Amino acid sequence: MTPGWTVHAHVHLAPPPAGWRDDLARRLGQRPRRLGTWAELALHGARQCLDAAGETTLPADALLRVASHRGTDSATRTAVGQCAGGLPMPFTFLQSQPSQMLAALSQHLGWRGDARFVVAQDPAAVLHLAQLEAGPAGLLLGWVDEGEADGTGQRSEWWRLIPGENPAWNLR
Repeated sequence: MTPGWTVHAHVHLAPPPAGWRDDLARRLGQRPRRLGTWAELALHGARQCLDAAGETTLPADALLRVASHRGTDSATRTAVGQCAGGLPMPFTFLQSQPSQMLAALSQHLGWRGDARFVVAQDPAAVLHLAQLEAGPAGLLLGWVDEGEADGTGQRSEWWRLIPGENPAWNLR
């Protein structure tokens, strides 16, 4: 039987508020370097969620799961476009790698542990798998989409979940 879950915090930034990048830079003490918009959205949302949960970092045995409908789609398209003349620019290439987002989260959350990214279409399936894998420290689960070039469709939604006595629930 799957245990119930307690939602310690939920942050829904869809779209993120105006000035979210400036807020992120203030929170971190500097602008993130070499990250694309998608990774910055993930970092901003995760930091907001942990703040709302009253945590400065995740426990070492908590899981970090990030999902997206399209992942680094924008940076990947830019990198492919740059390949017409040879290789893509190094920072563009790095921004097209989802692992860079996980590394930035680890660095800026001061956390080391089990982190994974998945491109998925079914948020309920992502949640169910994360719940099955999580231990007593729970998980930080995010859904991040960069949206369109004009900024529409941007989403950074995060949950800090701990196994508990509440009935099971589903993502929207």
